[in-house]
Amino acid sequence: MRRSGVPLHTSLFVRLLAASLLVALCSVAATTWVAVTTTTQAISTEQGRSSQADARIYDALIGYSATHTDWGGVQPLVRDLAARTGRAITLTTPARTPLAGSEPTMRIRQRPAASVDPLRLDPVLSHESTVGPIDPRAVGPFLLEGEDRDRVRAIVHKITGCLAGPRIATEVVPLPTGRYSIRFTGHTSHADELLTAQRTCDFDQLKAPVPSEVVPLRQASDLASECLNQQGRPSVEIFADFSWHFTGHTKHQENSDRAAQECVYEGRRQQLRPYVSPPVLLFVSDRGHPTTETVRLSSENTVRIAGAAGIVLTVTCAVTILLGSRLVRPLRALITAAQRPADEAARVPVLTKDEIGRVALAFNDLSERRETLERQRRAMVSDVAHELRTPLTNIRSWLEAAQDGLTPTDQPLLALLLDEAMLLQHIIEDLRDLAAAEAGNLVLHREALSVRHVLEQVAVAHHGAAGPAGVELSIQAADELAVHADPVRLRQAIGNLVSNAIRHTPSGGRVVLRSRSEGNELILEVIDTGCGIQPADLPHVFDRFWRADKSRNRQTGGSGLGLAITRKLTEAHDGTISVISTPGIGSVFTVRLPWRPCAGSQTS
Repeated sequence: MRRSGVPLHTSLFVRLLAASLLVALCSVAATTWVAVTTTTQAISTEQGRSSQADARIYDALIGYSATHTDWGGVQPLVRDLAARTGRAITLTTPARTPLAGSEPTMRIRQRPAASVDPLRLDPVLSHESTVGPIDPRAVGPFLLEGEDRDRVRAIVHKITGCLAGPRIATEVVPLPTGRYSIRFTGHTSHADELLTAQRTCDFDQLKAPVPSEVVPLRQASDLASECLNQQGRPSVEIFADFSWHFTGHTKHQENSDRAAQECVYEGRRQQLRPYVSPPVLLFVSDRGHPTTETVRLSSENTVRIAGAAGIVLTVTCAVTILLGSRLVRPLRALITAAQRPADEAARVPVLTKDEIGRVALAFNDLSERRETLERQRRAMVSDVAHELRTPLTNIRSWLEAAQDGLTPTDQPLLALLLDEAMLLQHIIEDLRDLAAAEAGNLVLHREALSVRHVLEQVAVAHHGAAGPAGVELSIQAADELAVHADPVRLRQAIGNLVSNAIRHTPSGGRVVLRSRSEGNELILEVIDTGCGIQPADLPHVFDRFWRADKSRNRQTGGSGLGLAITRKLTEAHDGTISVISTPGIGSVFTVRLPWRPCAGSQTS
């Protein structure tokens, strides 16, 4: 199992941070985009509505001023316009003196919406059909009546009849002066056809003045020519449709035409000024807040913006839930596996390489080790039961035989029962030592020891077993080596190795106890010339109740706990134990203990 840290790009923290930032950025961006787009559209709609309302108000007031010489009777019109448009309207003189208003208290803002002057139209608020800066409803002396109106009507009827021949679609539009304008409404593809039709049907008749227009047109021409003469330009003649041309034959630059057109407009303004109302300032605002210039959203647009924000919030929540569920899914698998019954093997799939993936790996490793420990526990219980059952069975059998009179109760029987009892006690003591060592409750009483002296004590204790077995037991140890250790536990560990070596060494073989120092380690070796251990069995020699002889023959095997106890005792001394074995040649068990030189038997 990997013990290294999780790479940064696969870390759960980085993934959570990235997911949170992504959701936050996307939601903020989407909310901003939706809010800006929807709000802009809503504001544009509101502004469009306000602009349309303002344009209607402006057009109505222009129409009034074009047909009245003063503003005295405009108050009813102002109130009617305010009621129909929902806007607050105020009219003032250019000096900001109030003339009329739709509200009880007329509040004048710093900036007017427009200047109401039919002779100088606002290019933004004026009607689309208006041509030029002068409102066509300001007719003044050009209003046709009676016979003059009939003459103009007859001319228009003649021209439209002429155009009906080539089947050119037209529209006759009446003008405020009583004249008419003829517009082409068809989809004629060639402009040459229209010019030909205009010449054929004599459109110039529309320019010719009727008797009542002769004097006003001459006055307008004189005023425009006076303006041009001051600039050193030739005079002009104005026709009945207010088109014009220079009276001389001098060719002028293009800007001269523009200057002439402006002089024509100025001449008409001077002529029409007595017939229209004087210029005034128009102030328009929201009726509920006459002084505010902000755009107030309607309830419809407010609902639209709130709905867009709600959609973004819903999508954000859905994405967050999706990402969260994907991140939590491995944890739920871990919880489900952890809640399974203890006797079931629990494994979880490792789907990621982040911290959760490492937890899953650790969980699987823990489950595997738990299963291994459970198998070892069951095997230990079985082995303990078998080891204890054998001497107990022997003792019970002999006692029952003596009780039934089948065997005499003599010294040999007591000796046999004593041997079985000693074996039973030995197994129990080994189990107790092993349990104490595994629980960390094994208490060591360390002191300075002579290594050779410890080996000699072990050799003397096992001469009784080595002699009858025909095994030579010898020592190869330097006198000056000393170690700081528990004398009883160290002799027990070395003794278990020697006892194991004697049992597996045939008659005529030998067992050597050797000690030496190597750097900061004390090395104790038990070398035998026995039958050796198979390579496949070497990893198990220090397991509890393990024997190379699976028959559990007590002539070649002890309790099966000696080597396991030796390993625990060595580890309690902060040392290690290993084995090297060659089948048919022998084995070498090596104990390595921390060591530093000691003087005699004194503590180092």
